[in-house]
Amino acid sequence: MTDIEIAQSAQMQPITEIAKTAGIDDKYLEQYGKYKAKVDLSILKENEKPDGRLILVTAITPTPAGEGKTTTSIGLADGLKKIGKNVVIALREPSLGPVFGVKGGAAGGGYAQVVPMEDINLHFTGDFHAIGAANNLLAAMLDNHIYQGNKLNIDPRRITWKRCVDMNDRQLRFVTDGLGGRINGVPREDGYDITVASEIMAVLCLSNSITDLKERLSRIIVGYTYNEEPVTAGQLNAAGAMTALLKDAIKPNLVQTLEGTPALVHGGPFANIAHGCNSVTATKLAMKLGDYAVTEAGFGADLGAEKFLDIKCRYAGLNPSAVVIVATVRALKMHGGVAKTELGAENLEALEKGIPNLLRHVSNIKNVYKLPSVVAVNRFPTDTDAEINLIIEKCKELGVNVVLSNVWAEGGNGGVELAEEVVRLCEKENAFSFCYDLYLSIEEKIDTIIKRIYGGDGVAFLPKVKKQIQQLTDLGYDKLPVCMAKTQYSFSDDPAKMGAPEGFTVTVKNIKVSAGAGFIVALTGDIMTMPGLPKVPAAEKIDVDENGTISGLF
Repeated sequence: MTDIEIAQSAQMQPITEIAKTAGIDDKYLEQYGKYKAKVDLSILKENEKPDGRLILVTAITPTPAGEGKTTTSIGLADGLKKIGKNVVIALREPSLGPVFGVKGGAAGGGYAQVVPMEDINLHFTGDFHAIGAANNLLAAMLDNHIYQGNKLNIDPRRITWKRCVDMNDRQLRFVTDGLGGRINGVPREDGYDITVASEIMAVLCLSNSITDLKERLSRIIVGYTYNEEPVTAGQLNAAGAMTALLKDAIKPNLVQTLEGTPALVHGGPFANIAHGCNSVTATKLAMKLGDYAVTEAGFGADLGAEKFLDIKCRYAGLNPSAVVIVATVRALKMHGGVAKTELGAENLEALEKGIPNLLRHVSNIKNVYKLPSVVAVNRFPTDTDAEINLIIEKCKELGVNVVLSNVWAEGGNGGVELAEEVVRLCEKENAFSFCYDLYLSIEEKIDTIIKRIYGGDGVAFLPKVKKQIQQLTDLGYDKLPVCMAKTQYSFSDDPAKMGAPEGFTVTVKNIKVSAGAGFIVALTGDIMTMPGLPKVPAAEKIDVDENGTISGLF
């Protein structure tokens, strides 16, 4: 059966029963139909249970062969439940862009899924729509302020705030608006981001409360004056109305896995153009409710895990107990130079060439962040024992165990061995540390990430970037953490450099501050904050019958 057929055949429990399993009193539950609900944030203050262990699931550098990070996260949680552990999982919400584009949904796969899968992958509880509305309200108030006399002296050529839409639409990357005469606004160059790249997404995911959310929103910089002074959402008196639009969106969403494990699915910044983690509130709630909390971070460990550890954990005061690094033999052979059409044949030579990608991620978790880890290999029928043993042998040289995962086909039963290894790792003491210190300059922080995490020789800044860095330093933003916007397909800024490249520099083409979220964004390579659809988008295969049953969604 396909993923959607498996999900549609599942017998879901009412969300009230899942809430009871998680220890959520009915007074905290706000139901959205029979199988999903929001959880009021007051539970974080009123629940006195000690926080559970935090487990991060990350992966090797992604390839078209696939890795299965979300599927592994869900299967691991179900595996922990199988061995009698009290566990809650915290995941990101899918964006409609990938759902209708290339990647498809983000609710797991096979027998390791969160459900209702169709709802989660489509409109869910409306969080992304609320974020888009708040983003575009700020854009409208900004342009209206200029139209109504521009009391703040905003330079229309230096507006940094874009509108957004949760869809891959390259046509909207660069637009000219305000045309048609004076009554229709002030003409200027503009553009759109996809909703998951909006700073409001990052703000929502890093906020601890409605008060914190409103304060962060007020600090968002929307542009600069003719005198090069920053202008904020607070100065436009927009923060209150934006918060009103987001007052429900900040509450985590409760759903379930196919095996009835409680799952919090909330927030969805991409890791290549944003910080790539679900919300702080969902992660903290998972730890408050469960003895074990499983969460994941986007793309490879050089992106999602780095930002989870250096940004999210730093701000939220989180200390992970263990890290799972997901890999497949197929993906590692692609890193070794094998074409996607030839991955079914045993190729130890290519695998050996590709394994350094995995080993660099493993080494970073162990030697940079000082965290215990395990490698989870999603086994395919074409994988040979010799290939599996080669991975085991290479990882043992770094003192890290390898566990075979079969959660796609077997659900929680296929994740029991991984669950047992994770529990063992969680009992270890760790000396979690960050990749860089905040007192370093912006240039030094970026250089440190490139050398310590990517394995590069250093960084090159375009001339305009040096001016941007100086301006942000003069404004006092130089002590913020850095969010690298980089291709997900390579440790470098060149997607063609697969495996574990060496001897490269990363070029930073643009620097901006996300003052509300609380980090500096360094844009490298050809990163687009508004993706486009492929030649044959997934949307062409999605349909719905007269009974409302959806097909083609994966």
